[in-house]
Amino acid sequence: MAKKLGYLLYACTGVFLLLGLLWGQRTIHPVVSSGNPPRLKTERPVLALTFDDGPHSLYTPQLLDGLKRRNVKASFFLMGKNIEGNEAIVKRMHEEGHLIGNHTFDHVRLNKLSESEACSQITKTSNVIYKITGQYPTFVRPPFGEWRPGLDCAITMLPVFWDVDPLDWNNHNTEQVVQKVVSSVQEGDIILLHDSYDSSVKAALEIVDILTKQGYAFVTVDQLLLL
Repeated sequence: MAKKLGYLLYACTGVFLLLGLLWGQRTIHPVVSSGNPPRLKTERPVLALTFDDGPHSLYTPQLLDGLKRRNVKASFFLMGKNIEGNEAIVKRMHEEGHLIGNHTFDHVRLNKLSESEACSQITKTSNVIYKITGQYPTFVRPPFGEWRPGLDCAITMLPVFWDVDPLDWNNHNTEQVVQKVVSSVQEGDIILLHDSYDSSVKAALEIVDILTKQGYAFVTVDQLLLL
């Protein structure tokens, strides 16, 4: 509950800032919202499955194929430098209803940069995503979980962290990654994985199958905040 209240506080702050921008500078800034997610009516416990560091030319399409077969929507936090050459994958994410977020351009530690450098990393990636999808991302996943409190860029971004991290980028054993997630996950959790490894993609789909059988439903990060 404390986690959700914290995210809601970020969200409310962002909404007020966005309204101020749109009211006072309507001709300067395009609409930055990624759209209003549908409110889900479900009695099932929910989880958010998130992926960092993509898109990957080989593994991200495999993951999208598996999620589509299972009718599961996820949240992808993209690195700007990985988008070039993979624009079609990003477009597919958007068209298939996944949430697209920002993971900076070069996977940098935002709290080690000046404000202008940190904003540049975020803005460059948001602009690339906008050119492909026609929408600016609202959410940012700070690399290493290192956010700069009070970071004030031209477009307000809401930071998204995580609850369950099996360190799949370091442990490429699919079974161990699956076990770490399913043994510790709780209702309302945000799961962190990466779509840059074959083992992670296999683990993600197995996690979906196991937790679906246990009665969980998967939603995007923005939908999780609305439930």
